[in-house]
Amino acid sequence: MLRAAGVGVGDEVVVPAFGNVEVAEAVALAGALPVFADIDPVTYCLDPSAVEAAVTPQTAAVVVVHRFGRRADITRLHEVGQRHGLLVLEQGESEAPYDEIAQRRERAAYLDAKLKGVSTPDGGDGHTFQQYVVRVPGNGRPDRDAFARALRARGVECRVPVKTPVHRLPEFRRCVALPETERAADETLALPVDASLTKREMQRIVSACNALGGLLQPAF
Repeated sequence: MLRAAGVGVGDEVVVPAFGNVEVAEAVALAGALPVFADIDPVTYCLDPSAVEAAVTPQTAAVVVVHRFGRRADITRLHEVGQRHGLLVLEQGESEAPYDEIAQRRERAAYLDAKLKGVSTPDGGDGHTFQQYVVRVPGNGRPDRDAFARALRARGVECRVPVKTPVHRLPEFRRCVALPETERAADETLALPVDASLTKREMQRIVSACNALGGLLQPAF
């Protein structure tokens, strides 16, 4: 899509660093330079204000990635694109069937109501909960990672959604301030919310999390 739009050598493309490396790799394969902008801490998608701050005369496009079942503020991002004459491309997530989304939302609502000691996701704007991503409060990576290990020891499968932001990887290392991206990479943890989970399994997730949550700072 970038090549078809004429994006190439000498161009810059604004992309998120919070997520998979494939987006930055695609920009590089097109011959352009990926430029990283910070995310919105609620949606984990590109922050329109951060995108606008990253725009230079060489910027040709923005690649917006919708994350975890929550959509980016695409209206504001298109407004930024229009102001600066930029191509705005979207990368979505594979959509689950409606009945599965409804079941995921039901399980997410249960976790919202029961979990303590972690910050639960904001379910606004049609969240489909492709992943149920909480934040483990504390002093950064050691607390989240210890929390995850303790959950797994209690039989709860969980995963760190973004282990290393792209701007920290050797091939794309940049000296750029992305405080929300860094914080999200250090604090986020994806808990099970699959439609196949039974009520007993959901209760086990809550019990395991709440037993640990009291040992950490309360969520605000």
